Amino acid sequence: MKSDKEPLPSHIAIVMDGNGRWAQKRKRPRTFGHQAGQKALHRIVEHCGHIGVAELTVFAFSSENWNRPQKEVSRLMDLFLRALGKEARELHENGVRLRFIGDLSGFSPELQKKVAEAMSMTAGNSHMTLNVAVNYGGRWDIVNAAKNLAADIAGGRLQPEHIDEQLFARHTALPDSPDPDLFIRTGGEMRISNFLLWQCAYTELYFSSALWPDFSPALLDEAINAFCNRERRFGRTGEQARQMAG
Repeated sequence: MKSDKEPLPSHIAIVMDGNGRWAQKRKRPRTFGHQAGQKALHRIVEHCGHIGVAELTVFAFSSENWNRPQKEVSRLMDLFLRALGKEARELHENGVRLRFIGDLSGFSPELQKKVAEAMSMTAGNSHMTLNVAVNYGGRWDIVNAAKNLAADIAGGRLQPEHIDEQLFARHTALPDSPDPDLFIRTGGEMRISNFLLWQCAYTELYFSSALWPDFSPALLDEAINAFCNRERRFGRTGEQARQMAG
């Protein structure tokens, strides 16, 4: 599946775009597309675990999604709540650690409780990590980290001169995760939509025209193959990068 030029990406981030358009093409309500999107996510998580991807972060609900029609948002929350228990149990049985990142205070107490239970149940698993970004925005993440650092300075626990990129990263939503190697967006749009802005400074970007419910393990393999045949330089020259790669 992959070339010998680069190892398999250890951390993949995905913007799962196209559920609504997928449903509209079939003259069905947008929520029908979200249900199909859940099934697609199940397939992709299973495939990532099978091929050895250590961490997957998916954009499930952005902080901007609250601006969608209220009926759609309510239905999304209902789907999320009903799927959470079943999916969390299955992930746990397969050794997957489930984490939710974002401003969870925006959700109902019932949903917050279910989220906390799912994370607690799977916290000790090590086969793979699945991060689900809900009510998340990349700018929110950066501002939140800055607020936490400012609070430490105000409390006398930190000196400003001690702040560097590594310390800042430890205050973001993914403090113990490596930066994503590969960023995938489905649905044909070519933008990152406020997702993992801090973490994706040197991430390889890949855009797929497939709508998310149609994004299959085979299409994921195509994205990984494209990643494996790129030269990642991280600011170095191509010659330097090849020398470091051996």
